[in-house]
Amino acid sequence: MKAYNKLLITALTALTGLAGAQAQGIATTPYSRTGYGMLGENATGIQRHMGGVGIASQNGRQINVMNPASYSQTDSLTFMWDIGVGLSNSWSNEPSTGKTGHSFGGGLDYITSAFRIANHLGASFGLVPYSSVGYSFGKKIDNGKETHMGEGSLSELYLGAGWQPFKNFSLGANFSYLFGTITNDTYITSNTDNLFQRTIEVRDWNVHVGAQYGINLNKEDRIVIGATFSPKKSFHGHTWGTYYDTQATKQDTVQYTSLKGGYEMPNTIGAGISFTHGTKFFGEIDFTYQDWSKAKYVPMKSFEPADIKFNDRWKVAAGVQYVPNSRGSYMKRVAYRLGAYYNNDYQNVQGNQVRDYGVTLGFSFPALGVDKTLVNLGLEWKHRYTAPTNLIKENYLNITLSVTFNEMWFWKNKIR
Repeated sequence: MKAYNKLLITALTALTGLAGAQAQGIATTPYSRTGYGMLGENATGIQRHMGGVGIASQNGRQINVMNPASYSQTDSLTFMWDIGVGLSNSWSNEPSTGKTGHSFGGGLDYITSAFRIANHLGASFGLVPYSSVGYSFGKKIDNGKETHMGEGSLSELYLGAGWQPFKNFSLGANFSYLFGTITNDTYITSNTDNLFQRTIEVRDWNVHVGAQYGINLNKEDRIVIGATFSPKKSFHGHTWGTYYDTQATKQDTVQYTSLKGGYEMPNTIGAGISFTHGTKFFGEIDFTYQDWSKAKYVPMKSFEPADIKFNDRWKVAAGVQYVPNSRGSYMKRVAYRLGAYYNNDYQNVQGNQVRDYGVTLGFSFPALGVDKTLVNLGLEWKHRYTAPTNLIKENYLNITLSVTFNEMWFWKNKIR
């Protein structure tokens, strides 16, 4: 009972703190000006090191928010925390003009936790990014300059559970509170200085469900098939435009409107298959699809281009993990990970499709003197571009650092 009291107190404290926090994500690109910015994947550091896979992942000592059905496999002896931060260094090139740029960003990526409630029933809660915005660019105009700047993010504070109703089959769901604010600014510096600001404020809910089915081929080999789904729904919140005349200190709020009915998130469908060989090898391939072309988004006159539209988004990812010997010397217990992905994103910029692809590399180091706790370090190289016309080419070097705490709260010491 002491362990469960400790669990309850910690969970309530964490939820109280998370309610006032916000996952920042990483966005340092002018492409994040479109729509709701660059989307997150709900992937932990370990999953990002394998290309962002997780739909078919089952590991009792790792948290997998991508498919809540995985919570049913949570280790019965531990209470887990997983906290991740990221840094992003990017270089851009505009082929039509030869202009180059460089930017740096980063911050808190996610905070998650998981624990076992009962036999074949696990739960998780935490804070993960939904989308992020970050950019700054400009151009010369007659007698002045036009500058565009944007920042903000949308985050999900979630609570979920996973249940295994019968052998090898699991179901799960995450229920989340979606919140955040995104601002897009346009500064006109000419005879007078003017600022046009578009604000999107989201206060909403979301649901994400998943299922997994495992097949044991023999004593060491196992295949897991996974699927996830989030339904299409209208965003709740408000959006408005603000006009500032900086010389006259004048401020006008215009076009204040509800998001409901005019701004939507699409259906999201995911599928994956994984293969595990003992404790040495793990590999997975995932596919995700979102019908963004059917999601409503009403541009705000005078603040956004009138021809904004979205494309359907799909992503394929693959990753592998290798542990030489889980009971061997320190370096043999290190997990080595490699992954790759290709993403056909939802943004449509002047009739051009935004796309990106990347490769990932990661390591998990057992923490010295701390049972089952891991320090996870990863590198990601990513290239983003548009087609058929390549407006801006971007190359990223992202560094992710996370710690997976496995606290042995539910271990019963024998009395001798």
